Amino acid sequence: MFLQQLINGISVGGIYAMISIGYALIYSLLGFSNWAHGDVAMIGAYIGFLFFATAKLPFPIALIIAIVGAGLLSLLNERIAYRRIRKNNSPTMFLMIAAMGVSIILQNFITVTVGPKFLTYPDVVPVSTFKIGTLHIGVLDALSLVVVLLSIILLIYLLNKTRFGLAIKACASNIAVASVLGINVDAYVMLVFFLAGSYAGLAGVLLGLKYTVYPQLGNVSLKAFIASVFGGLGSVPGAIIGGLFIGIMEGMITAFVSPGLRDIFTFSFLIIILLIRPSGLFGKNVSQKA
Repeated sequence: MFLQQLINGISVGGIYAMISIGYALIYSLLGFSNWAHGDVAMIGAYIGFLFFATAKLPFPIALIIAIVGAGLLSLLNERIAYRRIRKNNSPTMFLMIAAMGVSIILQNFITVTVGPKFLTYPDVVPVSTFKIGTLHIGVLDALSLVVVLLSIILLIYLLNKTRFGLAIKACASNIAVASVLGINVDAYVMLVFFLAGSYAGLAGVLLGLKYTVYPQLGNVSLKAFIASVFGGLGSVPGAIIGGLFIGIMEGMITAFVSPGLRDIFTFSFLIIILLIRPSGLFGKNVSQKA
C-alpha cells in the first residue's frame, strides 16, 4: 500500500514540479511570483482538448500545439502586462497585482467563450494498469512520469550546458550587470516566459488527461507554488524536489489519513515552512538562482 501510494504521489508530484519550474524560472529573473502561471497551464489544457477532441488531430500534434500555444501566451503576458511595469522600475508588488489581473482575465475569457462545464479528454492510452510485483501502475501515470522525467532532463541540460542557461544564470545573478555586459535582457526574459509557459502547457495537458478540464484548473498551481516555496523560490532543482514532495505527501495523506484533509495538510505545511524556513529547504543566494 505504501509503495502504491508512493508511485501515485510521484506521478502527481511530477506534474506539480512542471508548473513549479515556471514559478522558479520567472522568480529567479524578476523576483516576483507569477500568479497567472497556473492559468497558462489551464489554457494549455484547453488548447490540447480543442485540437485533440474537437479538431481530431493526433494527440502528439495536439500536445505540441498546446505546449507552443501556452508558451506564446506566457510570452504575450510578459510583453503586454509586465514589461512596462518592469521598465519603470516599479515595486515587484505591482507585477504581482498585474499577474492577478491576468489570471482573472484568462479564467473569465474561458468561461465566456468555452463555458464553465467540465470537459473530459478522450482516452489517449487504454484505461488500464500493469503489474510490477504487487504494484498496480496506471498506464497513463507511467506515461506522464516518463514525459515529466524527459522534460526535466531537457531543462537541466538547457540550464547547465548551453549559452542560454549561462545567460539566464547571469541575468538571475544581477540583471543590471548582465545588461551592461551586453546580454539582451529583454530577449532572455521573453525566452524564460516562453519556456515557463511551455512547461505549464505540458503540465496542463497532463492534468486534463488525468482529471478534467475546467476554467479554474489553474488553481491547482497553488500546490506548485507551495512546492516552489518549499524548495526555495528561484531554485529550479528545489522546485522539482518540492513538487515531488508535495505530490507524495498528498498521496500518503489521502491513503492513510483522509482525502478531505489533504488540502488542509498541504496549506498548513506552507505556513509551517514560511515560519520555520522562509527561504525554503533549498533556498539559494541571489548569485545562485536558476
